[in-house]
Amino acid sequence: MSDELSRKLESKIDKKLKSRKKTLDDGFKKGKVVNEVLDKPTVMTLYKMISDHVIAYVNGAVSAGKESVLFWGVDEKENNVALKIYLVSTSNFKKREPYILGDPRFSNLKKGTKNLVYLWAKKEFRNLTQCFDAGIPVPKPILVTNNVLAMEFVGENGSPAHSLLDSQVDQDDYDQAISIIKDMYNKAKLVHGDFSEYNIFKTENGLIVFDLGSAVDLRHPNSQEFLKRDINNITRFFNKRGISVEDPTELFEEIIA
Repeated sequence: MSDELSRKLESKIDKKLKSRKKTLDDGFKKGKVVNEVLDKPTVMTLYKMISDHVIAYVNGAVSAGKESVLFWGVDEKENNVALKIYLVSTSNFKKREPYILGDPRFSNLKKGTKNLVYLWAKKEFRNLTQCFDAGIPVPKPILVTNNVLAMEFVGENGSPAHSLLDSQVDQDDYDQAISIIKDMYNKAKLVHGDFSEYNIFKTENGLIVFDLGSAVDLRHPNSQEFLKRDINNITRFFNKRGISVEDPTELFEEIIA
């Protein structure tokens, strides 16, 4: 590709990402983290999603973590779309290998950070799909391409719903949380692996669990240890909030029985 053609393509991509009624937030290009996210391959992936009519435009970043940045996209029907863009430049994914190694669904792990990140995105999409198909409250998965995962946006006007951590909770919330753990195990055949007050939205229609990249197949050698940890984490949270909780050990035995 000639330099002139490359510049024209980048200009076209830039216009596409800024187009359609709304523009990008000021921090979209100025923020260091965002600049790391929007490398040329990622921009090309977003452009392909626009060309394939998955999204119409991107408004900007709404939250950022060590491993990913969440962008607010909009489709052609004006529906909000969450675009989770995994950071190819981070080394944090090396710590995630134990959640992939041993999972029979992902036995071919190629070397290299980029390959690990792409597989992680694919894994989260797969986990979301298994849960969604089993009737478990998760964001509806739409598409995964390379390091970009498109899914239902849980929230309004670019603001994500509040997590359990930032919400008032009651007994019904605890019962729903435990029900999600049970249904993931028995219906979706998965263990979340990072189930906590940080990864559960509280909405008007009930709880919605997210961040499923760590979720493992029940055949994973550490699935039961991850399940114990999930139960202990959520039990500890609700207990601190003054909610009546079940004994974690008895709950674990009930689920795996």
